[in-house]
Amino acid sequence: MLFFRRRPGRIAPGEARTRVQAGAAVLVDVRERVEWNGGHAPEAVHLPLSRLMAGAQLPGSATGRPVVTVCRSGHRSRQAARLLAARGVDVVDVKGGMTAWERAGLPVTGRRARGRSA
Repeated sequence: MLFFRRRPGRIAPGEARTRVQAGAAVLVDVRERVEWNGGHAPEAVHLPLSRLMAGAQLPGSATGRPVVTVCRSGHRSRQAARLLAARGVDVVDVKGGMTAWERAGLPVTGRRARGRSA
């Protein structure tokens, strides 16, 4: 019998923020350090895709919890979501990434944050 693994879902930035604020998921930003330093969602934890691909585990705050991945445009977060799903994580990614997050007027914090701050 052949089983097909369902691909992780994609959600809009507003839905991601709602889930994270409700404590229903942990937001994991998979961009590299320079991008993270340029501004990120206030609730996000940082774990670059490069580290995930090298075998890094989720931070303790995300272990055993649903995860929402985010990057700049949604491509790397999609890769991260697939990788995490293969590890058994309940995961979705933010469609359009931080670009869509900022366009939606959601808060961004960090050293060089664009858009609204938290």
